Amino acid sequence: MFDFSKVVDRHGTWCTQWDYVADRFGSADLLPFTISDMDFATAPCILEALTQRLSHGVLGYSRWKNDEFLAAIQHWFLTRHNTKIDPQSLVYGPSVIYMVSELIRQWSSAGDAVVIHTPAYDAFYKAIEGNQRVVRAVELEKHTDGWYCDMTALENALSRPESKILLLCSPQNPTGKVWTRDELETMAELCQRHGVKVISDEIHMDMVWGDHPHIPWSNVARDSWALLTSGSKSFNIPALTGAYGMIEDAQSRNDYLSALKGRDGLSSPAVLALTAHIAAYQQGASWLNALRDYLASNLHYVSRELNAAFPELSWQVPQSTYLAWIDLRPLNIDDRELQEALIHQQKVAIMPGYTYGEEGRGFVRLNAGCPRSKLEKGVQGLINAIRTIR
Repeated sequence: MFDFSKVVDRHGTWCTQWDYVADRFGSADLLPFTISDMDFATAPCILEALTQRLSHGVLGYSRWKNDEFLAAIQHWFLTRHNTKIDPQSLVYGPSVIYMVSELIRQWSSAGDAVVIHTPAYDAFYKAIEGNQRVVRAVELEKHTDGWYCDMTALENALSRPESKILLLCSPQNPTGKVWTRDELETMAELCQRHGVKVISDEIHMDMVWGDHPHIPWSNVARDSWALLTSGSKSFNIPALTGAYGMIEDAQSRNDYLSALKGRDGLSSPAVLALTAHIAAYQQGASWLNALRDYLASNLHYVSRELNAAFPELSWQVPQSTYLAWIDLRPLNIDDRELQEALIHQQKVAIMPGYTYGEEGRGFVRLNAGCPRSKLEKGVQGLINAIRTIR
């Protein structure tokens, strides 16, 4: 029913990944596998809903707190994640990172520490340090069967008096780790023990493969917490803006909404974002299921090709996301030299692992959210670049 092999030319659409690749990589003529949006047209049900809304002709101020939007979110969490949510806990935001930043400001003071697992999504560092807080890193450990958190190291970080917040990425970007229920419950208990609030970024919640399901933080939470997410990754609609979440504590929720509306003047949402989310969550499940199958196949292609070329990598498909977090350390190659070969010889842009912190050195992150014909060029470019510098 859905053709994800169709190539859509994104040039000239003010597209960050394609039109502005030179901003990060210094060259404009590169095939990009960079930031985490996809090259697929979004679900037909969303496009139809947007067309209908535009045909109305009036695009005035709107409200996010309407029955259709709230019901769509409830429906999605119940049918997709087997989770009932209280609609009174729901809040809106222009983006997940805006919401993260606002809660950091409300739940901590300048100089306080925010605990994160590393390597980490680069916007986490910016949100923490940009608000004059300190990053307290807990490095994830790579084992042969996946990524693990040393809970003793985590408790050591959480127990420090300046640690006020655990900023959790669930599923984790860039490693693709899906947290088990036992891990989440342990983290919830540790945060409660040490009086640490939790912000859980769950924007990749619908892109989970394999045996471990995504478990929303609300299912294990104890004391003060927020769960923040959006349909933007799942349905490839980030340019519409718009995110939402749950804030458990009524006072914190009211404080957040007061800042959103009063201080920042952001309470009127982009109406097309509301329209897209409602259509996605009420009608988009079949499209997402087909997309997930295609993305899983793409990731298996990456694994086959890399391991055939370099058996010592033994690269495994991640537990979640369409982002291939590739450990090249067994090949003992230089990060900067690899980037030079990728950019200047192979003409492809692939994110260097050090973008996500010091713990990312020796890795690359390749976005597999694209037609297979494009992915083949990127993977072969990576293989050729490695062979050149070896």
